[in-house]
Amino acid sequence: MIMKSFAVGWLSTNCYVVGCEETREAAVIDPGMESKAEAEPIMDFIEQNSLHVKCIINTHGHPDHVAGNALMKEATGAPILIHESNPEHVQADRKLRDGEVIQVGTLKLVVLHTPGHTPDGISLLGDNVVFTGDALFAGSVGRTDFAGGSYEELMRSIKTKLLPLPDSLKVYCGHGPPTTIGDEKRHNPFLQT
Repeated sequence: MIMKSFAVGWLSTNCYVVGCEETREAAVIDPGMESKAEAEPIMDFIEQNSLHVKCIINTHGHPDHVAGNALMKEATGAPILIHESNPEHVQADRKLRDGEVIQVGTLKLVVLHTPGHTPDGISLLGDNVVFTGDALFAGSVGRTDFAGGSYEELMRSIKTKLLPLPDSLKVYCGHGPPTTIGDEKRHNPFLQT
């Protein structure tokens, strides 16, 4: 798997480019960049690795995760995907469902609906990796004080969808450094009760 993260936008959102080494198909996850200048390093990486962007995936509809959707779509022609419970303010080409598999070359990304930070929150489970958006962070969890947020729902999402995954699974978060499921089980203060 080809994978690189870029911290973009006013909240240093992690935008990920995930690609298949065999077919060179790729997905861009959470393009939160606010300008063409910020998009340039991402487009350079895509070009340098001869990647063909097959889809743009939003883990949820907050502006810091979707601000660069139009820029990325214009540059790549790829469709925008978001969970079906997103209200219409994100112009998506396709709505995703829990359990759906997004195929990117030989890579499979399984959609896990992980609401709580937002109703439309998803995580993406790949081979030995999971992209958790703003559900789970290294040592923390997503905020739930925004409209549509629910702490109880977020905890249920994490405990039923993420914590049962293998301890060694690498977690790539919407903000901040990567972690593993095992580290979060052992050390995340929000998950110790």
